[in-house]
Amino acid sequence: MPKMRAIQLIEIGQPVEMRTLDVPTPGARDVLVQVRAAGICHSDAHYRAGTSPTDPPVTLGHEVAGVVAQVGDAVTNVRPGDRVGLHYLVTCGECHYCTLGSEQFCVNGQMIGKHRDGGYAEYVRIPARSVVRLPDEIPFEHGAIMMCSSATSFHALRKSRLQAGERAAIFGVGGLGMSAVQLARAFGALDVYAVDINPDKLALAERLGAIPVDASVVDPVAEIRRLTGGRGVDVALELIGLPEVSRQALQSVDVFGRVVLVGLSDRLLAVDPYREILGKEAEIIGASDHLISEFPLLFEYACRGALDLSDIVTRTVPLEAGAVNQVMDELDAYGGGVRTVITPAA
Repeated sequence: MPKMRAIQLIEIGQPVEMRTLDVPTPGARDVLVQVRAAGICHSDAHYRAGTSPTDPPVTLGHEVAGVVAQVGDAVTNVRPGDRVGLHYLVTCGECHYCTLGSEQFCVNGQMIGKHRDGGYAEYVRIPARSVVRLPDEIPFEHGAIMMCSSATSFHALRKSRLQAGERAAIFGVGGLGMSAVQLARAFGALDVYAVDINPDKLALAERLGAIPVDASVVDPVAEIRRLTGGRGVDVALELIGLPEVSRQALQSVDVFGRVVLVGLSDRLLAVDPYREILGKEAEIIGASDHLISEFPLLFEYACRGALDLSDIVTRTVPLEAGAVNQVMDELDAYGGGVRTVITPAA
């Protein structure tokens, strides 16, 4: 049986480890993908820490792009040699939510890299229904992070109902936030405010067209209101997962403002119902994952240059446990670069 290297979470709260595993054999409706790039997401650090539950041992990695190595007998949508990205949700396609086109709530759904083995490996097996063709114009490293960070930001902005001429604030300009800044502009936002405490990330967000707000220097709520003539923004995306940041996002919106919560947290969020919600008819909206139907338009934005990830992938690392643990340690401290990608073949 052919073997492969894979980085697995063996025990919650402990460093991930390298393992040698059998190369998966695809079933009739499965695809075996040779991994060319796998993004290290903050969610992976949450899984390691136990903030978000998973069931080890499991191969992490849900931001994955690669080349089709083998297909099952019943697969017709891709063939060996195709460049693909992996929609990280493995769904049944038959339950109530799948038939509604909201497969992120599939009652039988599993997430690669969390509920089943993912892409921190040389190969990954996934049902063909969760594979999307990756345009030649999009590098594998970009394609990998688009499968999560860009797609999640895209879905959150769609949930926000952001309209041309409105103003948006992005709280947290890491991997998701840098995509959110560009996509908000593509949606027609008049101004996009990037809120963070990292000066390097703020400088990059500014180069991408955002107005930087350094939360380590100023009160971001007061600064956003000053910059908007006292009104606030129409849409605020919270991408960090800290209750205090969620409160800032809620306090920064104008009348009829929409706050979309995306960042994962295991802490409770306290709100002032009248001042922060009822009194201005604001909305708190949850955004969970994204949809496979959203990828064609997302890829089109990238192919046309409206979404440029050249400066977002700030580092690549080999498929080595030590390197991956170091990146996760940095993410736990809300540091590191914007996005780090594992390149197994490098």
